[in-house]
Amino acid sequence: MRWLAGLTLAVLAGCAQAPLQIGYRDSGVIIASTTRFDAARFAGDWVVRASYPEDADLRGVTARKDDAAFTLASRQCDAVGVCGTVAEQWPARATGQGRYLLRAPDGAAERNLWVLWVDEEFRTAAVGTPDGAWAWILDRNPTGGADRITAAREVLDFNGYDLTRLATRP
Repeated sequence: MRWLAGLTLAVLAGCAQAPLQIGYRDSGVIIASTTRFDAARFAGDWVVRASYPEDADLRGVTARKDDAAFTLASRQCDAVGVCGTVAEQWPARATGQGRYLLRAPDGAAERNLWVLWVDEEFRTAAVGTPDGAWAWILDRNPTGGADRITAAREVLDFNGYDLTRLATRP
């Protein structure tokens, strides 16, 4: 019986050392928002160039200049199959440098949004959340900037995100 207790402790010790994967991010990897963030330069319209499956219908994000809200525009279809873009304003509260807490329009859900990286001209950004529930690559344009999209993917990878299910749009 002693050998069984020893085996059980050895197995449990091995499990305790395994990195914890929550959502799409390895929580054992340190994450930080960018110090380059500037709310005035980040404000405006962004096209979602990459996302995880849960946000496959998300098309665009608009950040207000006053930091008070983000508008999320998604493709949605009604019961008879008529589809279009629906924009929802999510009230926001800045929680730090390049960090926001967004609240769903109905107040039922919240999302942390951290700007992990933005290029010098504020054309492309990698955003996500420490719990790894989601991440997006945003760009000011629907096409182009392949080098910046690649850089944003590398930033997500560096911050512990699993890129295998991150769908990049052309």
